Amino acid sequence: MRVKKLLIVLTIVVSVVLLVTLFNIQIVSTWGINYMDRVTIKSEEVKPERGEIYDRNGHLLVSNKVVYHLMVIPNQLEKFDTLTLVDYLGISKNDLKNQLDQALKYSPFLSSEIRTNLSDSSSIALNEKMWKYPGFYLEKKLVRDYKTTAAYSLLGYTNEVTQQELNQQKSPYSLRDHIGRIGVEKQYESELKGNKGIRYFLVDKFNREISGYGNGEFDIPIQNAEDLTLTIDKDLQQYGFDLMKNKRGAIVAIEPQSGEVLALISRPSFDSDSLQRSNDRKYFNSLYNDTINRPFYNRALQAEYAPGSTFKVLNALIGLQENIVTPQTKFTCNYGYQYAPNARMSCRCPTGTINNLTQSILKSCNSYHAKLYSQLIDSETSPEEGVNKWNKHIMSFNLGDYLNYDLPQGSSGFIPDGKYYSKIYNDFYWGSSSTISNGIGQGEILTTPIQLAHFTSVVANRGYFYRPHFVKKIGQRTTSMDYTKHTTTIDSVHFEPVIDGMHQTITHGTARIARINSINICGKSGTVENFMLLNGKKTQLTDHSVFIAFAPKENPKIAIAVYIENGYWSTRWAAPIASLMIEKYLTGQIQREYLENRMLEGSLVAEYQKPLLGTDFLINQ
Repeated sequence: MRVKKLLIVLTIVVSVVLLVTLFNIQIVSTWGINYMDRVTIKSEEVKPERGEIYDRNGHLLVSNKVVYHLMVIPNQLEKFDTLTLVDYLGISKNDLKNQLDQALKYSPFLSSEIRTNLSDSSSIALNEKMWKYPGFYLEKKLVRDYKTTAAYSLLGYTNEVTQQELNQQKSPYSLRDHIGRIGVEKQYESELKGNKGIRYFLVDKFNREISGYGNGEFDIPIQNAEDLTLTIDKDLQQYGFDLMKNKRGAIVAIEPQSGEVLALISRPSFDSDSLQRSNDRKYFNSLYNDTINRPFYNRALQAEYAPGSTFKVLNALIGLQENIVTPQTKFTCNYGYQYAPNARMSCRCPTGTINNLTQSILKSCNSYHAKLYSQLIDSETSPEEGVNKWNKHIMSFNLGDYLNYDLPQGSSGFIPDGKYYSKIYNDFYWGSSSTISNGIGQGEILTTPIQLAHFTSVVANRGYFYRPHFVKKIGQRTTSMDYTKHTTTIDSVHFEPVIDGMHQTITHGTARIARINSINICGKSGTVENFMLLNGKKTQLTDHSVFIAFAPKENPKIAIAVYIENGYWSTRWAAPIASLMIEKYLTGQIQREYLENRMLEGSLVAEYQKPLLGTDFLINQ
């Protein structure tokens, strides 16, 4: 009986204790409420590191680095020590106020950036004191780390997506995501960005993470990005970039047997690191508004220039293919060619000079190639058909074409056909004399530097080619580029006399300055007349300096084109630069230091500062 009473008493006591405890927890105590106030389940996107980019030899070109952004959620703000915070951030109190006002205006409930790319010392100091600044938090972010300044025009840059991009249907991007803008970063965006995941976690009232949520059961895993291996040679790219300092123009070098682009330089250029900072609009605007230097304009891919005398190589091949000339055919030059009663094309060959095909190339004889072109056009029943025949052969080299390489930028150039001239002249008679400038690469012909390098590699291969491309591997697999072997309409047998002329151009012709004793170089000089419409009047400005070459003569490893705007003549700038690039790539060192120093230290700034050409030049770009 006693035991029974004792159990009843104990039951009553325990029940009372439990009731009191529950009442205290649920009614009296605010612990539960405070806990719910302090702990929140949050989610965050887990972004894979953007893929790294390597050169052909495994040297790192682009990786990623961690930076910290100070973020704010306005409706979570409480009183804080303003002076200490601005001291950490290195900004004024007024700047902070303006930033907070903008954040509130954007949204009281969404986070906004207050300060981006904080220094390591600032982020460490702030991280320890974040509990003093409710509503603020540090966001860790990966940004691009460009390991070379020499390839920005090729690599491109990343920066934040725009609202318009976010509004696109099924956009894979979120606010403050970065996206590739130009170059490799843009072309291979899907491979480089990977796919995001989602992680759930608990945070306290100071937005500090306490722990993961649900042991990761609800997390969505990321899909890693892929690395890229480019065809570019980092050392050659840097060397070409240095040689182009204080000059405007482009260099493109290609491995003939594969179509792999070894170097692509366009100057003036820009700084990709600065462009990925979303708050640095001043730098972007300075580049965008620079209509003189046009640093965003990739001259290697987009600039359309007359090819000048470099085009005599192609015209000679067409003349051989169409039996207009043979290697032994000779024409006489008398300081030029009188192709119409009141029209004469000048040449440097003295009166009475007799050249065969090879000699016409090494001497760059205008008369020879003008006569060759005239006979080619006149060999058909109408000049329109003659120009079409010439056009057919040129187009087989993929000129007048974008080339379909794996970059998003480019221009197609222009190769006129017979219909083009018939439309221009309408009902008026026209003939070979009307288009004679095509014979020496002037006239209406337009090519880009990459097209010049491409057709040089076709000549080096004796008539076959692979499309130029910039990416060797995506991850461990090859790209989906078209690696089909293409051939031109020119029989391979016709290339040898032309190549002999290009070789003799270097040994004892117009480009002896490009000679390297240990390497058999084949090249062709070009000095391109430069006209501009000024106040409605055709005005001649300083000529462009152009050079194409490949080496060695047998089993070539490199084909190159150099185009220097307003560089006077070929052998002043373009030929030496091309020769140095070839020597650097094939031997790894430079023996002709005198020539190297002249090119590295040489400048065309004074030329670009002439009144007709503008007054500002980005000498540091």
